[in-house]
Amino acid sequence: MKTANISKSLKKYGIYLVLVVLIIAFSIATPQFLTVSNILNVARQAAMLGVASVGMIFVIIIGGIDLSVGSMVTFVNIFVAYLMVNAGVSPIVAALTGILVTTLIGLFNGWVVANIKIPALIATLATQIIFEGAAYIIAGGMPIFGFPKSFSVLGQSYIGFIPLLVIVMIICLIIGSFILNKTFFGRHFYAVGSNAEAAELSGIQVKRVNYLAYSLCGFFAGLSGVMLLSRTSSGQVTAGKGFEFDVISALVLGGVSVTGGSGNISCAVAGILIMQVLSNGFVLCGISTYWQMAIKGVILLAAVGFDMMQKQRQHVVKK
Repeated sequence: MKTANISKSLKKYGIYLVLVVLIIAFSIATPQFLTVSNILNVARQAAMLGVASVGMIFVIIIGGIDLSVGSMVTFVNIFVAYLMVNAGVSPIVAALTGILVTTLIGLFNGWVVANIKIPALIATLATQIIFEGAAYIIAGGMPIFGFPKSFSVLGQSYIGFIPLLVIVMIICLIIGSFILNKTFFGRHFYAVGSNAEAAELSGIQVKRVNYLAYSLCGFFAGLSGVMLLSRTSSGQVTAGKGFEFDVISALVLGGVSVTGGSGNISCAVAGILIMQVLSNGFVLCGISTYWQMAIKGVILLAAVGFDMMQKQRQHVVKK
């Protein structure tokens, strides 16, 4: 019993130990890592990843996947920038319109997966390509800039010494945790992810759960894109390139099972921080982008492999 409790604790808190080890290692490797300016930079970068991860966690918990998150970040980046610069729309209206559009994209993904039965991997890969192409068409492949100064408030201002972006991320994490742990449809996400057929037989509207999960993913991806645009003050057609990889990796590292049915926000936070600490530490240590891609790929493979081995062990124990 004691050994089982130790094993359970290691599984739950081991991810935080990994985070601490990484921080110590990068602090030794480069003196710039633990400076106040760099810590704030890591926090700001983590904010966009954290907000998008809140949306993705709902999709992964129900046993799905959304590869279009990166292209939604790119699309809202370009779309909102275009509305402000070329159409003269006010920043607030432009931002809200962009988030509404990505929410509808998410709803469309959920409808396609639930009704047409196209595998989520294929359906969201298709929308990834569609909206990445749409962003290029709108921008003509060129960056869009020249926004009103008021738009930079979200991405570049502070409350005290804390970046506003970080406060927005914390609020989103709290909302995500509340939905998963304190609402009846939060329990429905886990039920559908554990066994969709059993969930439907018990009276859960599985299709509606899919609609809601993918819509939330689209909403938070859109918000993340607006945050990124406000921080950089430039709409870029490559803004969300590969972003979905970091989001999925962060959640898997945080213990969210790729097979669905398990995972929580608190552990996902550690995964988010690990991904951002890795990215920042690699840059400070002068590790090339290509090596970063390779290392992150190995980390994702290892995390998924560990998750699958845990599932197999649980299956054997139940037998």
